[in-house]
Amino acid sequence: MAPLERELARWTDKYFLRSKSTIGRFGDCRATYAVFLRRPVVSAPRLAITWLQAVAAERDVDIAIDLRLPEGKWVGAGDPLMYVSGPLYHLVDTETLLLQKIGPVCVAAYNAYAMCCELPRVAFLAMDARHCAGLEMAEQMAYAASVGSARAQRKHGAVGFLGNATDATAHYFGREEGFGTMPHALIGYANSTVRAAEMFHAAHPETLLTVLVDYFGQEVTDSLAVCRRFPGLAAEGRLAVRLDTPGGRFVEGLDPPTSYAVLERHVPDAIRGYRTDEELRFLIGPGVSAAAIHHVRDRLDEAGFERVKIVASSGFGPAKCRVMALAQAPIDTVGTGSFLPERWSETYATADIVEYDGVPRVKVGREFLLRRAAGGE
Repeated sequence: MAPLERELARWTDKYFLRSKSTIGRFGDCRATYAVFLRRPVVSAPRLAITWLQAVAAERDVDIAIDLRLPEGKWVGAGDPLMYVSGPLYHLVDTETLLLQKIGPVCVAAYNAYAMCCELPRVAFLAMDARHCAGLEMAEQMAYAASVGSARAQRKHGAVGFLGNATDATAHYFGREEGFGTMPHALIGYANSTVRAAEMFHAAHPETLLTVLVDYFGQEVTDSLAVCRRFPGLAAEGRLAVRLDTPGGRFVEGLDPPTSYAVLERHVPDAIRGYRTDEELRFLIGPGVSAAAIHHVRDRLDEAGFERVKIVASSGFGPAKCRVMALAQAPIDTVGTGSFLPERWSETYATADIVEYDGVPRVKVGREFLLRRAAGGE
């Protein structure tokens, strides 16, 4: 929600402040802004609108927000997301902060939606907080994931995002607190994957036990060891192994030929067509590939641990989720912060004034922003 009135001027582009002082000298008018992005997104305006309304309340001025594409709706490139009308003197210095609170959020919501649609039967956990540039961005990205997830649930029946990693933003997912398993540091502290699992379970016996199994490079060996240590949890479906293998090595037991062989057994069509280098890496490369997930699932099933779940993490953005769907990777849950916008230049929202005292007027080339009948899917 920051900054409000007392700090707003310090964070606003100077030319808006000089415009404000000029308007104050020569007289105010009622202006209408059109807010839009140059790429398709999913509408996620709540934080921006709440902030703008709070500023208006502090200034004791009335503003009107004509939200053309409500939360969760698809927004085409160049489509006005909303029109904001009010005294120009009180709106002109809000543009900088308003756009900061719209663009990145709408792009992240789009990415989260795309990921959930690619893997509609897979649950997602938002693990973006530690990749965010401060508390405000952390709130924006959690909100965005919830919006994208809700759209995928509504439009495609997807499982979507069940929650996120922090208590502060868990409410966006209808929860009171965040989800959490264990970091690699806990395994390093215990110097044993099994021992770390024992310690975690003793400290949090009611929490689903999800164990990282890549610390020692023994994803299969440690997965089976943990299952054998907790056979009851394994049989009840309350045990999961998490694959987070770094991209510098293959999962235990795999290399390029064996990775090809795994996919040949399970999904031969996945490696028959043309594949980009990125797609091939996601399919049969090092790290958490589709072949790696099939491989670990095979070893668990062979040992009688069919109900043990697999949580996959490490770079699961829209492109990787698409490849995992193609390869029918047996993932139960994806932990990801990779719905964060990858190219920041695509997150730039823009606002142009399209009416002055009710008279339509906009700079040449932006006539498409003039207000028309409302619509949107």
